[in-house]
Amino acid sequence: MEPIQLIALVIFLVAIGLIIWGKVDRAAIGIIGAALMVLLGVMKETEAFMFVDWNIIAILFSIWIIAIYFGKSGIPQYLAITMLRVSRNNIALFLILLGIISAFISMFVDNVVVILMMAPVVLHITKKMKLASFPFIIFVGLSANFMGTALLLGDLPPQMLHSVAKIEFPEFIWQMGRPSSFIILTVTFLLTAFLFYQFKFKKMYAGSAMDNTAIEEIAFTDPMEHIKNKKFALIVTGVFLATILAMSFRQLLGLYLGFIALTGMIILVLIVEIFRKKLESPSFQEVLGELDWRALLFYVTLFILVGGIDHVGLIKMIANAMTPYIQSSLILGTTIVYWVTAPIVGVVEHDAYILVFLYLIRDLAASANINPWPLWWAVLWAGTLGSNLTVAGAPALFVAQNICEKEDSCKIDLKQFFSYSVPFVVITLIICFILALAIWIIPFAL
Repeated sequence: MEPIQLIALVIFLVAIGLIIWGKVDRAAIGIIGAALMVLLGVMKETEAFMFVDWNIIAILFSIWIIAIYFGKSGIPQYLAITMLRVSRNNIALFLILLGIISAFISMFVDNVVVILMMAPVVLHITKKMKLASFPFIIFVGLSANFMGTALLLGDLPPQMLHSVAKIEFPEFIWQMGRPSSFIILTVTFLLTAFLFYQFKFKKMYAGSAMDNTAIEEIAFTDPMEHIKNKKFALIVTGVFLATILAMSFRQLLGLYLGFIALTGMIILVLIVEIFRKKLESPSFQEVLGELDWRALLFYVTLFILVGGIDHVGLIKMIANAMTPYIQSSLILGTTIVYWVTAPIVGVVEHDAYILVFLYLIRDLAASANINPWPLWWAVLWAGTLGSNLTVAGAPALFVAQNICEKEDSCKIDLKQFFSYSVPFVVITLIICFILALAIWIIPFAL
């Protein structure tokens, strides 16, 4: 290993180690790590800038802004109250329906934003019903973190796959003549939700019923009351859906996804700002105040850190070392990658891990002359599903736990947390692997 490669590796490992440790701000670690790589000659400052996929940063920024407006529209509250009315006196069913709503919103909105949107609704309802909020909040967190990889917009990993593999929006639904991320993860999630309903929540709430007075106060009120300004909700939803539709036809439009998302955001901001008084909407300044700027900065520096070790050839070295094993058996190699990834991302920030492996698989596939997609999907799915194990792997769970402890004024012990996260992770990993094996791994290995 050359000295410059050793420098890059040490900087990267120390930075990732500090991110996992969690005692120092992630954005600060990223900035220092990126600066050291430039100062110590791993890359030039112009190269560091070029390593950042600004298309992805534009997507994140734009969709987050639209999502904040969406959260202010009252639609999440409307959906939650509607689910409460549908479930009537069945607490277990209501809990599952909340998870389903959160999961499907997270396909288009960052999972942390979904938690921030849904948590106030959940806390309001559980307090009225005199129920412990933890099962509801944690299941919403697990569900939101799970489905973020189903489509291109919801989370960073699928956007990183778009950056590395050039995959487009429709290919997350159907690719190479077979179901891909959306269908496989949807089936996995719905089966998992059914199992949780049958064997955990029904048993947990057996004999329990919602308070009748609370039902009359909440469930039988008109859900539309939570949408304070219908025109504002309609505009936000319309622009949101139009932006998603335009992004799904990116190839026909010939535009970058980031540009489409940015255009949708600008249109929404202009409409809202011009007619703010009539729409009774928050100001753009208020919306910017709720944006997680540190998260955006962290993602920028993450691209630089990974770009640095790729620039000096470290990822290619690892890929070359793995090539003989993958070549000997794609089924065995993909299985190892899947089941090794899952526990690692339970304690490691999964975005950094997944980005490194996406590049690694790219180089490995080129040198070994194999189809990279079984490996790419294995890393993406195991990397997302496995991250639900602990708060270290999934920031959405960390936010969910903090909100729950703050509002309920109680400390959630590790045993209580694991009683939800461990079965959820194990079930989802097994179901998803069986589907991946049948649809993606075995067909390409034969």
